[in-house]
Amino acid sequence: MIEAAMIAGELPVLVSLGRHDIELARAAVEAGAFGLKFHLNAYHRASGTTFGSFAEERPFIEELAKLGEPMLVMSGQETQPTLDELNALADYGVEGWNIYLKHVQPHLYQSRLKPILALDSESGEADIDAIRAIPGAMVEASIGRFAEYGQPLNDDDLTRFADIVRMSGRPVIAPSQKKFTAADVPKLRAAGIGAILLGIIVTGSTPDEVYRSVKPIVDATLA
Repeated sequence: MIEAAMIAGELPVLVSLGRHDIELARAAVEAGAFGLKFHLNAYHRASGTTFGSFAEERPFIEELAKLGEPMLVMSGQETQPTLDELNALADYGVEGWNIYLKHVQPHLYQSRLKPILALDSESGEADIDAIRAIPGAMVEASIGRFAEYGQPLNDDDLTRFADIVRMSGRPVIAPSQKKFTAADVPKLRAAGIGAILLGIIVTGSTPDEVYRSVKPIVDATLA
């Protein structure tokens, strides 16, 4: 559903959960988010949260799945779910796994989930070529430098996004390492971005903050 919406030009808004709190997820859905992203096996630098294994996070995943919204998983860093765990995630309705290219393990490609490979601030043409060579892969343009997190989106960022869209030829997700606003939506659309992924830098960390930050951005995609 997420990939189809991207290809159709709907510019779906996805929300990356800064912690596994079902009230945050509900607030995102109420604000109009198209889908939700959760994490496994990772330390999330922007939120300072450590996420556990599939077994540890499974109760939350089961609760999240009951919301009935499209889901993505950031599947880990050095540690990744097993093939059986990945396919169990597919059974819960998870559509794709999302990690940095450098953390890919071969068994991930054998699962029923779509690959969404993230570029980083040091990625160049070789990394884009590598993603383009993977059948069905999508791109997360996670290209911001940590020192610049939370700053306004600028023309250089938009040019880089447009270059990634052009060079990859794949659906591209733009994560909010910069502080995206509703006014940025037309610019992201013009750059060819397929989906907007809002994380804690934009959403804040409470259900009320999530609702108030996500809704105007969703509304701008529908304008």
